[in-house]
Amino acid sequence: MKNRMNKRMIKILSGNWETRLIVQVADTERKREMGLMFVGKLPENEGMLFVFTGKIYGGFWMKNTLIPLSIAFLDSDGEILKILHMEPCKEDICPTYDPGLSYNYAIEVNLGWFGRNQIKEGDYVMFD
Repeated sequence: MKNRMNKRMIKILSGNWETRLIVQVADTERKREMGLMFVGKLPENEGMLFVFTGKIYGGFWMKNTLIPLSIAFLDSDGEILKILHMEPCKEDICPTYDPGLSYNYAIEVNLGWFGRNQIKEGDYVMFD
């Protein structure tokens, strides 16, 4: 991944397990719009954290995204509310992956990463 954003380590707590993930932080409109577009390979334990200024509704799309991703939607406390799986889209019109609820954060990782690390809805992300 190109170093166009700050990276930080986050921890995901699942039962007695703690999983570490290095994320690029997308905390501006421009960074959130670009997301992981045009990224050809994502290291296994890396992803992107989308930070919103408040609760938002609506979904993500995969236009110009080259790799399949999983996405977790989180509330203000860091609880994982919903996990969806998304496929790359090179068309003009791409599907939207909408969790059907409001959220404050989202985390994108390689497709299936949450499952491989036994992370599920109801688990918590620690940002500090």
